[in-house]
Amino acid sequence: MSFDAKIPQGALITGASRGIGRAVALTLAQQGIPVALVARSHPDLVAVQTEIKDLGGRAEVYPIDLSDLPALPQRLQSLLADFGPCDVLVNNAGMAYVGPLATLSLSDWQRVIDLNLTAAFLCAQAVLPGMRQRRFGTIVNVVSIAGKRAFPDWGVYCASKFGLMGFSQALAEEERQHGIRVTSLCPGSVDTPIWDTDTVAVRFDRSKMLSAEWVADLIAYIVRLPSGAVVEDLTLMPTAGIL
Repeated sequence: MSFDAKIPQGALITGASRGIGRAVALTLAQQGIPVALVARSHPDLVAVQTEIKDLGGRAEVYPIDLSDLPALPQRLQSLLADFGPCDVLVNNAGMAYVGPLATLSLSDWQRVIDLNLTAAFLCAQAVLPGMRQRRFGTIVNVVSIAGKRAFPDWGVYCASKFGLMGFSQALAEEERQHGIRVTSLCPGSVDTPIWDTDTVAVRFDRSKMLSAEWVADLIAYIVRLPSGAVVEDLTLMPTAGIL
């Protein structure tokens, strides 16, 4: 398939310090798209920025805590004022929590919902005015297979991802008239550092998982599709199935 000659002016990538976010940043930068790297860890973001600069790309670092919801809109406006237009948003940042709903604390519930769902909503709100003005933009929400299928002990994660799926679908319907495309990408298990976090107390065979680079390649393909085409909903699974 041939691609548009128009290259996005910039891409905002959340969770860009590692895993899928890092892989997406490297892939888009190699395609000539400047990237705004967002995550909490400044040193990790600088490491990704250095990798991109070594490849001849442009990357700017924005250490932002996406879970600080009251401060987030202003932080994002400052980012856009500094970085410039973002024709691509990849809502990738997220966390998982494994445990039964019956004993889940309200604070843990809210922490997952804030990051996985509400932060994505606020990031989309930040970039939409510019995308509407230019009548050009692509928003990729990295949902998860857990946004389509429920799993025991993953209740709050599933709730946040089902919510993100609903948000993505509604946003797609609202924004298509403005020339903005919205994709819900639902990967199965991906070999990323999320499996090393203290809120995920399960162990799977990570050699059978998808790689972050495979997911990044797919996101880059979606971003560079001709403007008359959109992938609205896509599920990518490892051949081993649900792990």
